Amino acid sequence: MDLSLSPSIIPTPIIPCNKSHTFNFKLFPNFPNSNSKSRNFLGKPLISRQNRPIRIRIRIRAQTPNVNNDNDDFVLEDVPHLTNFLPDLPSYPNPLQNSKAYAIVRQTFVHPEDVVAQKVVVQKDSPRGVHFRRAGPRERVYFKSEEVRACIVTCGGLCPGINTVIREIVCGLNVMYGVDDILGIEGGYRGFYSKNTMSLTPKVVNDIHKRGGTFLRTSRGGHDTHKIVDNIQDRGINQVYIIGGDGTQKGAALISKEVEKRGLQVAVAGIPKTIDNDIAVIDKSFGFDTAVEEAQRAINAAHVEVESVENGVGIVKLMGRYSGFIAMHATLASRDVDCCLIPENPFYLEGPGGLFEFVEERLKENGHIVIVLAEGAGQEYVAQDLHQVDERDASGNRLLLDVGLWLSHKIKDHFTNFKKMAINMKYIDPTYMIRAIPSNASDNIYCTLLAHSAVHGAMAGYTGFTVGPVNSRHAYIPIAVGTDDDEFELMSSFFCL
Repeated sequence: MDLSLSPSIIPTPIIPCNKSHTFNFKLFPNFPNSNSKSRNFLGKPLISRQNRPIRIRIRIRAQTPNVNNDNDDFVLEDVPHLTNFLPDLPSYPNPLQNSKAYAIVRQTFVHPEDVVAQKVVVQKDSPRGVHFRRAGPRERVYFKSEEVRACIVTCGGLCPGINTVIREIVCGLNVMYGVDDILGIEGGYRGFYSKNTMSLTPKVVNDIHKRGGTFLRTSRGGHDTHKIVDNIQDRGINQVYIIGGDGTQKGAALISKEVEKRGLQVAVAGIPKTIDNDIAVIDKSFGFDTAVEEAQRAINAAHVEVESVENGVGIVKLMGRYSGFIAMHATLASRDVDCCLIPENPFYLEGPGGLFEFVEERLKENGHIVIVLAEGAGQEYVAQDLHQVDERDASGNRLLLDVGLWLSHKIKDHFTNFKKMAINMKYIDPTYMIRAIPSNASDNIYCTLLAHSAVHGAMAGYTGFTVGPVNSRHAYIPIAVGTDDDEFELMSSFFCL
């Protein structure tokens, strides 16, 4: 049974991701605050301020009534629909109305006026604010099941849960909507024009959720909009499911735009992927819970090592390019960590209040110290020391320097040469071990909800959207917002992958 209409089973986040959190490196119990300058969705406000008129984005469509908009401070960040550029597209009754699995559900379909508020904590005179379309099955669909030819592609780095998303898209299409023709695009975006495909059925993907990595293989870069859409058109594909991060979703927006330009009946759905949990609007990203859980093993190992020697210093480097959610949550869960360094909160080494002083205090007090470090923290110091220039990978992400190794050498050098104190340094980098494992039970459920929400949205004719829980309610969020050259205003600011 699809669970998208059952909010009680949707996992509740520990800390909402629509706020920026900092973490004081001195004493980890200092709880996060919202003064950080981390990259987030609020960088470009959706509601115009002061002298700018308020923007209300509600597309009028024949198949659904308008969302009531009595107040001019109500903002709906609506998602595109195929009928925007194919107004004569016929609709059909949703096959789910005959499904026995839905017989016990009080409300099978999402009401067309259902929206999800971005903010649930407001004051009496607060504006109504930004809202998103609620995800879930609609009474009318815009594809006949026997005419659907869907494809799934995975791009970018690995993350626990990718295979679960693939499996549940395939099973959702097949079991809920009776779709039999589903293709897997192998090797990322390049697979579209390299003719690398495989046929996907529930039997083929039956147990892939028990494996790490991606069943379809992945790559960075390789996006060529015209080649990809040419291939989509040549193959007769009419639903495209794209799993990936920032660069991947920007590519999905370009594909959606090109499809609209050519007038093709092709729904493009994105499933956001970032293990760092740094998408500001949605509650959390899939794979995050698994990453925090697996990080405990590395932290526990470091703690055992440093407790067993004199003046033991353990450093564990975890993922977190622009935000330290994994490092912070792993620290809070472990309770064995003395110091947590994250990108949102700059730190310094020398002088009063510096890291060296704190390490010395802890060594004198406890005889050991455990430091958890997000990979994006202190990058400016490493670059200065190593005289490195800014380099990018194929996806356009900044290549990070090894701050863990740099910090290990700095601490060891300081205490050996200046303090004349022998220390036992233990450095652990579990990055590839964490991202390569299968998702845990919590993430498996979450991945199922994401996949089913994407399937329902595509079958309902929505396109150019991504899915995710906003305040524990799954919603459809536009990948690109705006007109003319004002692209990627919304979703491109969600990601920091």
